[in-house]
Amino acid sequence: MRLKQLTLAAMFAALCAIGGLLKIPLGIGSTALDSTPALVASAFLPPIYAGMTALIGHSASALYAGFPLGPFHLLIALEMLAIIYVFARLHQAKYQVSKWVFFIVANGLLAPLPFYFLISPSFYVGIVPGILIATIFNAVIAAVVLPVVQNVWRERLGVLR
Repeated sequence: MRLKQLTLAAMFAALCAIGGLLKIPLGIGSTALDSTPALVASAFLPPIYAGMTALIGHSASALYAGFPLGPFHLLIALEMLAIIYVFARLHQAKYQVSKWVFFIVANGLLAPLPFYFLISPSFYVGIVPGILIATIFNAVIAAVVLPVVQNVWRERLGVLR
């Protein structure tokens, strides 16, 4: 069972890296569809594995953009791990609406908050709209894809857990 989970985590991490190539042109080079596969992974993987897929996805997205925020991308990747971890826990607990509200608020508003203090208040105000829009894009796509993938998984492949 552990080998299946590791393999599935690697596949979702690869999808996150591919999603990192699908940039959302909002003025911040690393905004992309890298979170969508991690959100979907939360239905099939333990929360820490799903979180790791998000960490890898953001790291790949930042790499493709040339690391515009330099070492701060490590902080963002760790935030993504934590956010997807909590999202996966909420998903497993069947909080169908709360998980999406949490993801949008945590990723779109709270995750950029350290930059208010680390860089400047005006930087925070400048990046939040783009990050919030990208977060909503990722959430909407995942909300549409997630039930479909879960149904296919149950019908054709069997339940992983």
